[in-house]
Amino acid sequence: MRPTIRLLSVDHARQWAVRLTIFTRRNCGLCNDAKDVMAKVWQRRPFEFTEVNVMKHPKWKALYEFDTPVLHVDKVRESSHAFETTTAAGKLMHRFTEDQLEAVMDQELVKEPDSYST
Repeated sequence: MRPTIRLLSVDHARQWAVRLTIFTRRNCGLCNDAKDVMAKVWQRRPFEFTEVNVMKHPKWKALYEFDTPVLHVDKVRESSHAFETTTAAGKLMHRFTEDQLEAVMDQELVKEPDSYST
């Protein structure tokens, strides 16, 4: 009985992925640094990724025009293409390390699945 539970738990864990959305703007040196950190983490822990230029999206410009880079970390169903991040996502701003990014990724993955859209 326990191996079955374990198999179901492993299968359940594979349904979820981490999606990173980085909010950037042109000529942003900190944005380039953030992308370098993300690239290093991706080598160890692949994730889904989207980059948003805040100057081209009024909703995000109002929030982050003077705060780039901002990184949203979301737990999503694997290959969930219709997903859009929200302000409720885990966040890192400006300068962050690989360890900080991985910690936020871990925090998002342990959140309850029913708080996410499919």
